[in-house]
Amino acid sequence: MANTNARILSTGRAYPEGVLTNADLEKLVETSDEWIISRTGIKERHKAADGEYTSQFAVRAAQQAIERARIDPSEIDLLICATVTPDQILPSTGCLIQAELGAHRAAAFDLAAACSGFLYGLTLANQMIRGGQARYALVIGAEVLTRYVDYTDRSTCVIFGDGAGAALVGASEGDERGILGTRIRSDGRYAEQLYAPGGGTRLGITADNVNSGQHYFRMKGNELFKVAVRSMADVSREVLEEAGYKGEDVKLFIPHQANQRITDAVANNLKVDSGIVYSNIAMHGNTSSASIPIALDECVEQGRISEGDLVLLASFGGGVTWGSVLMRW
Repeated sequence: MANTNARILSTGRAYPEGVLTNADLEKLVETSDEWIISRTGIKERHKAADGEYTSQFAVRAAQQAIERARIDPSEIDLLICATVTPDQILPSTGCLIQAELGAHRAAAFDLAAACSGFLYGLTLANQMIRGGQARYALVIGAEVLTRYVDYTDRSTCVIFGDGAGAALVGASEGDERGILGTRIRSDGRYAEQLYAPGGGTRLGITADNVNSGQHYFRMKGNELFKVAVRSMADVSREVLEEAGYKGEDVKLFIPHQANQRITDAVANNLKVDSGIVYSNIAMHGNTSSASIPIALDECVEQGRISEGDLVLLASFGGGVTWGSVLMRW
């Protein structure tokens, strides 16, 4: 199995039934539907109810992917849960998902790379499969971000939503389809452009810290915009060039759904036709690590991907982190 390709065999997605619209937000914070749409492209986002938590949505998305791949959970060798909103500190959400799925043979763990988490996980799964240490890998992006949103801060509360997406990755021996290239990057010097100071050992978990909202997301949107566009475009170009392709060869481009203006700017920078760029941010908002796998599953369901298509994925998130994956579907 040393020289096999790794490819996505199936996908799945899940999100809360609860929906928070821009009209709902107008009642909570000084904002308007027009203001939110013009700056983000978002109309509504899913919001978990009290008592709902990250692994519940992850399990549902993963079960879809497993059933569609027609394998038994016991065949999965690797389970990666990309999340910054775990169920609890210990054990990992990946292990909790593993138990629910019955994937008892898998090595399971969490991966924290913010919005780039799914592509980080896909990169690791690709290497494990190509190296012969796994035949089936389950990569999940799952978040309940609305628990970490300050609904008095209109710069962040209008953006984030909840949900999960999953991809079952498998070996594809003697097949030209699969992952052609990956590239992941980070730069901690930009950490305070998008971060949550509380919740860890640095400040400690105290009543005062919780009451003062130290666990809420904080963002410097204008600064982040420039870095995000440049980083996503550059890393995507690198992956394309290494595989011997150009932007015009891509049949489907799925960027992380952070902001419609970022998506448009990255597509323009890469010189890809707007018709091949997928966007679902209007209905989901920014779901961080769940963003790309949810979009990928929607594209499969809608028939936006055909066998042999060149598919490009790109992400950017807090850390800051970024990455790109190119694959032949």
